[in-house]
Amino acid sequence: MTEEQKMKAGEWYNANYDKHLLDERTHAMDLCYELNRIRPSDEIQRQQKLEELLGYKPEELAISSPFFCDYGTNIQFGKKVFVNLNCYFMDGAPITIGDYAFIGPSCGFYTANHPLSYRERDQGLEQAKAITIGDHVWLGANVTVLPGVTIGTGCVIAAGSVVTADIPDHSLAGGVPCRVIRKIDPND
Repeated sequence: MTEEQKMKAGEWYNANYDKHLLDERTHAMDLCYELNRIRPSDEIQRQQKLEELLGYKPEELAISSPFFCDYGTNIQFGKKVFVNLNCYFMDGAPITIGDYAFIGPSCGFYTANHPLSYRERDQGLEQAKAITIGDHVWLGANVTVLPGVTIGTGCVIAAGSVVTADIPDHSLAGGVPCRVIRKIDPND
């Protein structure tokens, strides 16, 4: 298997020294750089650059610059998603964002997991685990979502939270680590 195939299979792979993966990340960084230099008022050019970065045409996606990601092609945005400025998507594994999601400024989505052993880390090994964000989710500013996490439909995650485990549908959650505070009545 190639390192990219291992990455996509959720196996340990060489993230730091594989030329193909390095080239793919450099390409995405260049596209993010270009996107971040386009005027916010030039919506057509911004959408074209987003399509190039993501590999598909998103439906009513609004992303404020600066925006950063590792590959772009492993991110799937639902319809009518808003991503505020300074967000980072470490998309070695798929990151799926549901419809009508609202992502506050400076949020981070980190699919990468690293070995505890420095000997393995020094070899560049990494493992990518998918992140899923449901429909109608609101993430406050500076929320960190760690590898393998699913945040259910209708959730609100308080600003500054570090989400280390799944959050069930219709939950208000917050803290470090993030925990459910209470259920949200969809009619609230």
